[in-house]
Amino acid sequence: MPIYFVTSNKNKVREAEEILGKKLKNVKLDIPEIQSLNVEEVIKEKAKKAYCKIKNPVLLEDTGFYIESLNNFPGALIKWMLGTLGNQGICSILKDEKNRKVTVKTCFCLYNGRNFNIFTGSLKGTIPKTPKGETGFGWDPIFIPDGYEKSFAEMTSEEKNAISMRKIALEKLRQFLIAKARKRRR
Repeated sequence: MPIYFVTSNKNKVREAEEILGKKLKNVKLDIPEIQSLNVEEVIKEKAKKAYCKIKNPVLLEDTGFYIESLNNFPGALIKWMLGTLGNQGICSILKDEKNRKVTVKTCFCLYNGRNFNIFTGSLKGTIPKTPKGETGFGWDPIFIPDGYEKSFAEMTSEEKNAISMRKIALEKLRQFLIAKARKRRR
């Protein structure tokens, strides 16, 4: 069964394909997002809208960036915060803050027009005083996973993909697809 991964972010497609070891059919759609801190709410609404346009099972992804000292803001609104402030701006907001803890959460939704299958992965980490690293995308320069000294943007794609929240969520998706394929063969 082909998987129609709806995203305009080529980096997300590359990471998902590397982690799943499977080529995905990338579909770029401009889908309006509801405004919510909750990635599950956002992803379900996006999945419904994408399915209506494609008329095939769709896979969508959304990620939240939950800063503990900001009462878990911006959550799923991180894209908009980055677009306005950038990584340096987020670090500046926290310049005098001692609590630099953050949780990142990725949510994949596989939707067939009837059932939402949600796969999540999360990691805890900290935000450095200034962005670190040149690779990666989005907020990678300001996320240092617990137990590591490098930001995602300082890691190779192999290092990042081995531990990322996307890896955790996609592994759950992969197991789901394997189980579904086994059922069809019976």
